[in-house]
Amino acid sequence: MTVEMSSAAGRRQFQGRTYYFCSPHCLQQFRSQPDRYLAAPLVTIAPAGDHTCPMHPEIVQAGPGSCPACGMALEPRAIAAGEGPNPELADMSRRLRIGLVFAAPLLLLSLPEMIPGAWIPRLLAASLLNWVQLALATPVVLWCGRVFFERARASLVHRSPNMFTLIAAGVGAAYSYSVAATAFPGLFPHSFRHGGKAGVYFEVAAVIIVLVLLGQVLELRARGRTTRAIRALLDLAPKTARRLLDDGTEQDGPLDRVEAGDRLRVRPGEKVPVDGVVLEGAAAVDESMVTGEPIPVAKGPGDRVTGATLNGAGSFIMRAERVGRDTLLAQIVRLVGEAQRSRAPIQQVADRVSRYFVPAVVAAAVVTFLVWAAAGPEPRLAYALVNAVAVLIIACPCALGLATPMSIMVGVGRGAAAGVLIRNAEALELLEKVDTLVVDKTGTLTAGKPRLVSIETVPAWEERRDELLRLAASLERASEHPLAAAILAAAREKNLPLGAVQDFRSRTGLGVTGHVDGHAIALGNPALLAELHISLGDLAGRVEALRLQGQTVLCAVVDGDLAGALGVADPIKESTPEAIRLLRGDRVRLVMLTGDSRATARAVADRLGLEEVEAEVLPAQKAEAIRRLQSAGRIVAMAGDGVNDAPALAQAQVGIAMAAGSDVAIESAGVTLVKGDLRALARARRLSRATMRNIRQNLFFAFVYNAVGVPVAAGVLYPSFGLLLSPMIAAAAMSLSSVSVIGNALRLRRAAL
Repeated sequence: MTVEMSSAAGRRQFQGRTYYFCSPHCLQQFRSQPDRYLAAPLVTIAPAGDHTCPMHPEIVQAGPGSCPACGMALEPRAIAAGEGPNPELADMSRRLRIGLVFAAPLLLLSLPEMIPGAWIPRLLAASLLNWVQLALATPVVLWCGRVFFERARASLVHRSPNMFTLIAAGVGAAYSYSVAATAFPGLFPHSFRHGGKAGVYFEVAAVIIVLVLLGQVLELRARGRTTRAIRALLDLAPKTARRLLDDGTEQDGPLDRVEAGDRLRVRPGEKVPVDGVVLEGAAAVDESMVTGEPIPVAKGPGDRVTGATLNGAGSFIMRAERVGRDTLLAQIVRLVGEAQRSRAPIQQVADRVSRYFVPAVVAAAVVTFLVWAAAGPEPRLAYALVNAVAVLIIACPCALGLATPMSIMVGVGRGAAAGVLIRNAEALELLEKVDTLVVDKTGTLTAGKPRLVSIETVPAWEERRDELLRLAASLERASEHPLAAAILAAAREKNLPLGAVQDFRSRTGLGVTGHVDGHAIALGNPALLAELHISLGDLAGRVEALRLQGQTVLCAVVDGDLAGALGVADPIKESTPEAIRLLRGDRVRLVMLTGDSRATARAVADRLGLEEVEAEVLPAQKAEAIRRLQSAGRIVAMAGDGVNDAPALAQAQVGIAMAAGSDVAIESAGVTLVKGDLRALARARRLSRATMRNIRQNLFFAFVYNAVGVPVAAGVLYPSFGLLLSPMIAAAAMSLSSVSVIGNALRLRRAAL
């Protein structure tokens, strides 16, 4: 396992491999538990450039820190197994605890009329009391709140004022004024004096810092839960695998030692180590962790299995095909990480508002100060200062900025747990608006695996159907055509012994010929029979009927005489009819677009009740067909699984790929259905609606909160009701606003899909 890291803390060699570490903490963790990292290739220590901002994903830096644009704590770009300690959360928690130790007695001293024990401050002279409050407030403001001042300074350096700019301005004003009033009380005019003395606001500055720290702790804990669905998947990944060695022995070893091509044994109750194919045995595998489907899937020789899924009953031997970062689980994590960092178009609304938010709040605070200083009750300047600070503190641009990315993060994680991979936030937003779904046939509506579905014979071979199948399969064993695989699979199901093939010849566009067990065999389409001067005779009607049913017909000739016809078809997926019913119930227009023959396409469409069908369409023509729909004002989604579908997937507003399809198709799509089941598309649309509804709720809350909170803090209720908002209450409201937005986003984890 080679893990790419930043080299901030250097690199180390271990068992012949190089590991890079982003921080001394990561290096210490590796030294204490090296086996943990060696046994789990999906557990990353800290990838290079590994931290980014949820609100500003374009900002990336190695190691933890804060965003220079908004001041928020950066998050790891890669989702890792095992949550581990969050250094930012640990630091904020420590500052909060220490802040509480000093702020609690400070609050007691500053509110003698409201707190029991009012006799304590009366024992101290007013000047001495101020110095005691200064001593208690200074560690809270200058040490506990230092991180906020540093973030405010960074925001000014980068010309990106944010929440911490407002906090630093409000707390700095209250603390600096109070220090001056304590050290030089005679300098302040009457308009600053309460009862003949200049008031101090140490408790305001300290309690604001403590409440903001509390909000940061709650926010960091809530943000940590947004990726819990993906962490749960990673935590379920097995750490070891049982390899079958060439000498017949079996050996347990770390998962990172498994290579493509290795044979592995999976026993009952064990997890499948990596992606691969079953070679021997049979089992029922629970794939719910990656598909969202709770019913175990029967697996036998030739079936594919996915790493980290759970083997229920039965033991089997598999061949490893995709290991490490190539497994489906690793790809899910990568896609989810990219999607969670992408930006939805609706985010632009919040971005435009946020650009002018902080300057507008500062202007509001200045206006508040001037109005209170000019027209407020005595002491006018004291009221002006307190209310201006309350305006600065209550405004919360973070609630506005978090409204969209938090919902996207949780929604994408919820989709991954339900078998729907969202590649980018734009696709998630557009899904609810889609009114037309264009579907490919092969691999999307059908299984994508041709099967032998019928055998028609002439009277002489009526009682010898299995013999005809045996001869045909023996001949096709030398062919690589997909139809040949279907005939071979049918012969294996019946355990028919295959004969030796001689003089095999493939006739391009016609079929194959050769000798099997002394018989001259020809297998191909009617054109091959015409070349051999053999007539279909009474079989012609039945061959045409099979063709109209969408089957590909192979005519069999034995020793120069027509023996029968084999019908091969790509069966419709069992889930397809229900998926179509769900999508129609969702008022989605369905259009089939396929490169297959018109007869085959029409047969499948008739069985599914599809009215709009375009057949014999080239890949470029598929993209053109989607452009025609878009020009008519339709919002189009395209579902497909092949390389030939990639242009159409890219052209559609939302491309939907089947996970079992080609890598090109998956890379071109905005949504991937893990199980390749169109029913998951109905779940994806429900997820899109739930996520967008959640985003709108968050934006509404953030807008209303600030629209109401700032005027109240400015004192608009004072003339009518005599009510003023304490800066401390403003700080509590500001801190809880971001937490409320994140809490609302977390509800998506329980969204019914």
